[in-house]
Amino acid sequence: MDPVVFMAIYQVTDNEIKSISRTTFSQSGLKEREDLQRLLKHQIEIISPDTLVVAEEFGEWDESRRRIDLLGIDKKANIVVIELKRTEDGGHMELQAVRYAAMVSTLTFDRLVDIYADYLKANSLELDAEASLLDFLGWSKKDEDEFGQEVKIVLASAEFSRELTTTVMWLNDYGLSIRCVRMHPYISDGKILLDIQSVIPIPEIEDYQVKIREKRQKERASRSSSRDTSRYSIYFNGEQVYAHIQKSDIGYCTVQLLDEKGLIDHGVFEFLRADNTCAFQLIKLESEVTETNKKYNKYRVSRDPELIYDGEEYYVARNWGKESAQAFTVKISNRFPLVSYEMHAE
Repeated sequence: MDPVVFMAIYQVTDNEIKSISRTTFSQSGLKEREDLQRLLKHQIEIISPDTLVVAEEFGEWDESRRRIDLLGIDKKANIVVIELKRTEDGGHMELQAVRYAAMVSTLTFDRLVDIYADYLKANSLELDAEASLLDFLGWSKKDEDEFGQEVKIVLASAEFSRELTTTVMWLNDYGLSIRCVRMHPYISDGKILLDIQSVIPIPEIEDYQVKIREKRQKERASRSSSRDTSRYSIYFNGEQVYAHIQKSDIGYCTVQLLDEKGLIDHGVFEFLRADNTCAFQLIKLESEVTETNKKYNKYRVSRDPELIYDGEEYYVARNWGKESAQAFTVKISNRFPLVSYEMHAE
């Protein structure tokens, strides 16, 4: 674990700038549930603005020991999972919280009303659960389509390890919403002071971080939607020889077909050797395959030779893209009218 660097807080007097001593929750006698959780549930805006606490120690699954410290809902009707730790590194609270978030992701508005009603009763609060929720959300009536579109996570701890913050930033980058709030206790004249700061996201650049995250998500979605996963079938004289092969195998299967049909004579061999439709020479001797070619699997030289001609062993290029594969099929069909291709969109 990385060493903890204590930040200092100072008190300004007429004669000096006096350092206020940093302490720990354990040294100050503050406990997670009896103190932090008890106090924060009534002032949850300290660590999670615009949030209403609807349950404490919530757990509706088989293993009763797994309970969410505080369950809330924000102004946009998103469910909020709040986990508290008084440790100096946060432990593995991010993984625990993600598990809890998955468990509550299926809650409905009606179920949340029941949960909140139990919480109000347990805390001797004489409020109507549904009316209070609707008032908090600014709704005139329930709207299941808008309810619980996202589950947000708030992690509050004395400190966070580098492993935890790295994990949180990675998860946020992939669409989750996890906030890390650091709570540093200090002691001054027998009084406990609490310095609370948002670690992730950093408040000053939160908008920038959100925009960067959205940009990356759009880029990933764009790459995913534009990725060509089509497959090909190859026919000879109208009969299917290869069915639904991967694009990377189109050159290999074509060469195999021509070889099996006895169509590779000297002229055809030179035609194949000269082809570089995929930006690589279609067939190469093993001695011609570079280390870079091997590293990126452009030719599978670890396997048996894919074509033997005139006593020499050759391998077939596998660097096919959508456009190069289509250009290759046209080129082959023009040279060999009995060979045809069918593309299947996946």
